Amino acid sequence: MFQDPHSFHIPVMGLAFTIDSPLKIARFGISSVVSLSDDTLMEQMRRHYCGEYGLAYDPIHPSAEDYRAKRTTAYLDLLHTITRQQFCKLKEEAFAAGTEITRYFELLPDTAPLTRLYRQMQQESDGERKEQLQQQLRLQMQPGAIDVNIMTKLDRANFSKEGNALPPEYSDALAALRGYANSQLNSSIIFSAGLNPRLYTYLENFPDFYPDAFGAIRKKVVLKVSDFRSAAIQGKFLAKKGIWVSEFRIESGLNCGGHAFATDGLLLGPILEEFKQKRAALAAELQSILDKALEEKGLQPSAQPLEQALTYQGGIGTAGEQAFLLEYYQVDKTGWGTPFLLVPEATTVDEPTMERLARAEKKDLHLSYVSPLGVPFNTLKDSSAEQEKQARIRQGKPGSPCIKKHLVFNTEFSEEPICTASHEYQKLKLQELDKLEMEPAAHREAAEKITAKECLCVGLANSALIINKIVKKSKAVSICPGPNMAYFSRIFSLEEIVGHIYGRRNILSNVYRPSLFINELVLYIEYLEKQMTDSLKEASARQLKSLQTFKDNLLAGIEYYKTIVPSFSKEEENSRRMLQELSVLRERIYSLQLGLICV
Repeated sequence: MFQDPHSFHIPVMGLAFTIDSPLKIARFGISSVVSLSDDTLMEQMRRHYCGEYGLAYDPIHPSAEDYRAKRTTAYLDLLHTITRQQFCKLKEEAFAAGTEITRYFELLPDTAPLTRLYRQMQQESDGERKEQLQQQLRLQMQPGAIDVNIMTKLDRANFSKEGNALPPEYSDALAALRGYANSQLNSSIIFSAGLNPRLYTYLENFPDFYPDAFGAIRKKVVLKVSDFRSAAIQGKFLAKKGIWVSEFRIESGLNCGGHAFATDGLLLGPILEEFKQKRAALAAELQSILDKALEEKGLQPSAQPLEQALTYQGGIGTAGEQAFLLEYYQVDKTGWGTPFLLVPEATTVDEPTMERLARAEKKDLHLSYVSPLGVPFNTLKDSSAEQEKQARIRQGKPGSPCIKKHLVFNTEFSEEPICTASHEYQKLKLQELDKLEMEPAAHREAAEKITAKECLCVGLANSALIINKIVKKSKAVSICPGPNMAYFSRIFSLEEIVGHIYGRRNILSNVYRPSLFINELVLYIEYLEKQMTDSLKEASARQLKSLQTFKDNLLAGIEYYKTIVPSFSKEEENSRRMLQELSVLRERIYSLQLGLICV
């Protein structure tokens, strides 16, 4: 199904960390995902790269009509233009040591058809035949895709300069979608964080999202999902509107970077197994719904079944895990995010932050509550943003200036929403807290929860601004690695990380690393223990039942893992160790006492 040169992609990370990744790695056939959440950052980066490549820069000011969509289109078109120029230049190079065209092929997986053709060309002694093979290689080369991401929950309503509410299509998410739809890109848009009916319905306005009579779709829709049920619900919602989901991108609920959307204890293995078993049936059902919707719109359904890919990302750390996911669960590609934060040739992380990541151990990474969205957030404990936040608290000035306002959702103290990480909100909330009669320890704990929130709008964008010397004010960086970062302990070249993914080398630090299945299971047990600590004393019957369901799902996941251990771990010693780990974790779950469940 997948024609991509590589069997992995680089997912979206933060606002800045993959903002210009296409300019770094698309010419080598590696796909990456750009966040569309921050139009200001995109405009700053467009100005920077226009200057670097000697291109004309026409600023798009916030006073311009539909500026957010126009900024998005302009930046994506710039990425399209530059990466195509890079790729065309690369294709014309000689097949010689040190050239980028040679690097393109040396990065490919050893099992790829293009790699076999490349090796054949290298060994060919006949000059004319060698030239023919080189021409075949050039014709079959493809650049990596410039995919984009919209986090569906980030859909702030916007207002005119006079303070009047703008029409719904000017909301953050819809404007970003319009910006992508109007761009020159032929790629995919990834929707994450769940169903947004208004956003999904808005897709109907743009022809590029519909399949043509041959099944080709210029701009494809990808859904990031946590389980099969979510995929089915969202897929049917879109199919009824004539929109095809070209890929379900499964992401671990907790073993990932950034915002973590935990399942009800459903683990990666059982989730992938359900997709494996039901994937074809779901595709057929969605195709039937889609064809009917297209006919109602006066559009011709495709004569052939549309392609629907399945990919997975979150916590992958070895070539063996990569191969197992591709072969056993038949996923088409995988996503490797966190390790690439240590690869300056692929992502955009400022040097001090990258050094902190390289030194980070398990204890330095945690599931925090710094996000103003109220969603748990995987991050680094000692980030420069955390240091700046704590300095403000010590100075008696908790909270941050709210400059970009992408996360303004709270209306406790005002009709117009404000951000819970802002100085304005935290000042009012702490004043409210001070009026309550509380024990000192309880008051301190409540205050810490209020001041824990961090300005992610600035923190997740600053790396690109620091590296390119665009920063004017705060240089604090929020970073969002997954727990997997603990096993990668230095800065890597592109060749090293890609070679690791494909099993040509091993770059893991010299510490024992449990499998991605065990690592995720531990994270879910810790999450359940935290939920119990926070809520069990005052839990309602409904909450207790939910916790019991979570516990039961974990236990069912362990029983499932026991059945796949022989396939996953080929070596007897590794199989024995994994079974022992499962046994220990099973007892840990059983030891959690939820009390009598009321039904």
